[in-house]
Amino acid sequence: MASKIAGLLTMLKKPSAKYSLFALLSVGFLSGIFFWGGFNTAMEATNTLDFCISCHEMHDNVYQEYKKTIHFTNRTGVRAVCSDCHVPKDWSHKMLRKIQASGEVWGKLIGTIDTPAKFEANRLRLATNEWTRMKANDSRECRNCHSFESMDPERQKLRGAKMHKIGQDEKKTCIDCHKGIAHQKPKGMKEDDE
Repeated sequence: MASKIAGLLTMLKKPSAKYSLFALLSVGFLSGIFFWGGFNTAMEATNTLDFCISCHEMHDNVYQEYKKTIHFTNRTGVRAVCSDCHVPKDWSHKMLRKIQASGEVWGKLIGTIDTPAKFEANRLRLATNEWTRMKANDSRECRNCHSFESMDPERQKLRGAKMHKIGQDEKKTCIDCHKGIAHQKPKGMKEDDE
């Protein structure tokens, strides 16, 4: 068995006498396209609403809350799905977030939040982790749709326009003020987070 593996490795290291360099490069190129297409398709499939709510922890908890928000149903018909808020658009940040999310799958496997009671017991920790992530990246995912530059204060309610001006002047980020915009706020939040 070991000699077969050694023989295979030796063969892989030698230049090919049977196939042209062009054929080898073509097969490698086409294989790369096939791999990249499959990989990218899988990444996009994991960004769909159906995928996100496929586990009962999400479907029975945060999805039910989200359906009652303006991000789900609004006058313009534009819907922000889970990945719009929780997964970066650019490739490098998206891959880092996907790696982090694979660690979160462990929680599903061991049943950390598999009942409504367990979910509620962990809600503050989960929300704090997400708020910290969003604060660290200047609410990057919020800014895919919302930006101070695009806002028309004249069309906002007086209080909203005033708070957005203060937030802009104080270099605040969206999550500093907009916790609980798509999900219920956890019990036990610090007063500063309210």
